[in-house]
Amino acid sequence: ITPPVGLPMWGYGARHDKPNEGVMDPLRANALVLAVGDAKLAIVGLDLGRAPTRKSMAAIRERIKLGAGIEHVLIVGSHTHHGPVLEVDNLPSPEDSYVRELEGKIAEAIVAADKNRRPAQIGVARRAVEMNRNRQAKLPDKPVDRELAVIRVDDRAGEPIAVAVNFAAHPTMILAEKMLYSADYPGAMKALVEKELGGGAVCLFLQGASGDMSANPGEHRGHEAFGQALGNEVVALAREIKTQPAEKPSIKVREEEFQFAKSKMRIQLDDPLVRGLYERAFFKSLVDFYIDEYRDGVRPHLTVALVNGELGLVGASGEFFSSHSIRLKQRSRLPHTLFFGYANDYQQYFPTIEAAAEGGYGADPGVSPVELGAGETIMNRALFHLYDMQGKFNRLPF
Repeated sequence: ITPPVGLPMWGYGARHDKPNEGVMDPLRANALVLAVGDAKLAIVGLDLGRAPTRKSMAAIRERIKLGAGIEHVLIVGSHTHHGPVLEVDNLPSPEDSYVRELEGKIAEAIVAADKNRRPAQIGVARRAVEMNRNRQAKLPDKPVDRELAVIRVDDRAGEPIAVAVNFAAHPTMILAEKMLYSADYPGAMKALVEKELGGGAVCLFLQGASGDMSANPGEHRGHEAFGQALGNEVVALAREIKTQPAEKPSIKVREEEFQFAKSKMRIQLDDPLVRGLYERAFFKSLVDFYIDEYRDGVRPHLTVALVNGELGLVGASGEFFSSHSIRLKQRSRLPHTLFFGYANDYQQYFPTIEAAAEGGYGADPGVSPVELGAGETIMNRALFHLYDMQGKFNRLPF
């Protein structure tokens, strides 16, 4: 999914709409389709700063429903800051739009994965790693979601088909001044995992709640070294997993749209003064997109899946702070719960109430326009869906 050279790059306002100058490493879309009977879930890891826009998501959903009968997706942006702007969809030209091409490629990847499905078994393992840090909090006990989670999908002979990696840290290890496309550390991680596991296994990177999480490189300086170090952790974890057929295989999925009122937004982008400041900080066509996007308020999307009754997958369309995912995992009471940020659209930052009170980048209104408490509301609904799909609310006392 590497774009043509010359598009504006996503992630750093100081670049404005300066054109990209080349390719450091290719950007990819990696797709995995899980199915039990007629129930299907497509999971896609993208080497992009964000998931596709609302308009693009609708186009992708239509294509995969027609091509593969798939209604539910988790399309997750890695959040690399060295990918293209997706909000301006008429570049490099209206007749030859990269975004329209991207929609087709993501849909093709999902349909191809569906056609290649074969009998499989799944396993999950998790481990705490000291490879990320909180970049926002000034508290001595800063919240950090240390969990590295690996989902391994094997064929019935026990050979890996796919490995999905969930980890929370901003892929911002390449200098902003380098105007080159790159997957950053997730790209280096995926390359190492696929090489080490061999057999054609595909590695997906599924970003976590990294709104306040940065990479903690330690001795692994540079995105390639850090990605390879993380990849070695993934490989070790993947090799520990012993997959086996589920006794009662099942896939249940719930999707929910939210609409947080425009009147309660923490900042109004269509205010002439505010608009002028944002146009100076970013660039006009990008600001125009978000003014239109928020004309009816902030509208994030939530996707909740329950696989085999024991693996919870939660994806939400924004940059959620780590405490959201930490609490969700604790409260879900499932053997495994994974949270994906930047999933199925993008609605900027969702700090916790505590983080918003403390302030700092990601917690302030400048990049978090949604009303306070929106993140908690979405997490509570995710928790409800996880319990409800297990039938936890249907028991009678007699």
